Amino acid sequence: MIQGTGSHVGKSLIVAALARAYTARGLVVRPFKPQNMSNNAAVADGGEIGRAQALQARACRIAPTVDMNPVLLKPQSDQGAQIVVQGRVAGTAAARDYHAWKLRLLPKVLESFQRLAQGANLVLVEGAGSPAEVNLRANDIANMGFAEAADVPVILLGDVDRGGFIASVVGTYELLEPSERARLKGYIVNRFRGDPALFAGAIAVIGARTGLPCLGIVPYAPAALRLPAEDSVALDDVAVTSGAIRIAVPRLPRIANFDDLDPLRLEPDVAVTMVPPGAPLPADADLVILPGSKATLADLAACRAEGWDIDLAAHVRRGGWVLGLCGGYQMLGTRIADPAGIEGPPGEAPGLGHLDVATTLTADKRLVAVSGSDRATGATVAGYEMHVGVTTGPGAARPMLDLGGRSDGAVAGRVMGCYLHGLFAADGFRHAFLARLRARAHSGTAYEASIESALDSLAATVAAALDLDRLYAIARLGSNAA
Repeated sequence: MIQGTGSHVGKSLIVAALARAYTARGLVVRPFKPQNMSNNAAVADGGEIGRAQALQARACRIAPTVDMNPVLLKPQSDQGAQIVVQGRVAGTAAARDYHAWKLRLLPKVLESFQRLAQGANLVLVEGAGSPAEVNLRANDIANMGFAEAADVPVILLGDVDRGGFIASVVGTYELLEPSERARLKGYIVNRFRGDPALFAGAIAVIGARTGLPCLGIVPYAPAALRLPAEDSVALDDVAVTSGAIRIAVPRLPRIANFDDLDPLRLEPDVAVTMVPPGAPLPADADLVILPGSKATLADLAACRAEGWDIDLAAHVRRGGWVLGLCGGYQMLGTRIADPAGIEGPPGEAPGLGHLDVATTLTADKRLVAVSGSDRATGATVAGYEMHVGVTTGPGAARPMLDLGGRSDGAVAGRVMGCYLHGLFAADGFRHAFLARLRARAHSGTAYEASIESALDSLAATVAAALDLDRLYAIARLGSNAA
């Protein structure tokens, strides 16, 4: 099990890299994360799991399953989240109430882990946050609570690029119980820049304080930037790229599935700007994308509070293009109603009014992989639907997509929306769509090939930095490993 000294230290990508490296050695490898908190999700055998586990499954060259992430928490507010258990929505809970859920969730977590482990040579388990969050230790299923229940050895991962590495490792060790310390088999240094020999003094200090060996120093790997991010905190690290085609994306408070934008960022002539709260939508944008949302009514209200609704109306009057994806598509309509309180308090509100459709949120959630074509260009598209709500109205008679014999979305001039996540991953569609914004030569960017190349590159970097035989021996010996 890879546990972190904190959030955003690279656990997801290290697991993905190890998964690809061990798979390349001919092992049957499975990824597993007991509990994830993310609004970036993927469809897996009729359910949903964290996007990171879907990427890790791809690194193993297998299809994702709901057992790879049996508990997924999808934040709907600052203090509450939707709880997805083995791929299906099980309810919602405030943060203070979730701890009572964990006792009854642990059997489900262990059930998924045991089922996943059958037939595997190696299961790579990813922790969540940090085991040093001792205020959350009671009934823990995400870190040491799971490690002890499943009897798995633990390796600690820290990000030296963030600073404070020695304190984070030693501090984590000091806050653990003796039985948890005994489960630690060493630590890995992640995102190191420069000469590793300069870290020798730090290794000596950590060893003297904890007795833990350093299992390797992983250098900073630019290939990681080409892989989908798991948490919205990663958006803080997204630089504004340069390019003739300018795309603006308002950063909604509950933005979801923002990896939809990743293929656009790889295009050399495209500049994607995440517009933060307090800033207007740029007037020179060619395209505004309203992204997915985990709390559509709340994000619609936030959009108005920021004045982005006014900016968007001005953008449309200037002849600018607009695309709404999933929740963003719902916002572009005339009305959104949530009578049962599916995504928050019951209520309804007028939409932004750019598409003549209305949405009613319902308890039924559509989770399905789909493919089809774009009506405007004829280009092939593929991806997945992951949404609650039924959208109808006169605007739906002019759909954006044809998906397996049915239509999806709506188009009104240069404003359009649809429910399909992942449509920009299709190279032909992406080029055809961008060429409608501005005349351009085909860039030759191949998104799916880029993901595979990034996984291979990251795996090679990690394999060169770590002793894979030693790590595998630790996994095989389990809690008895020295």
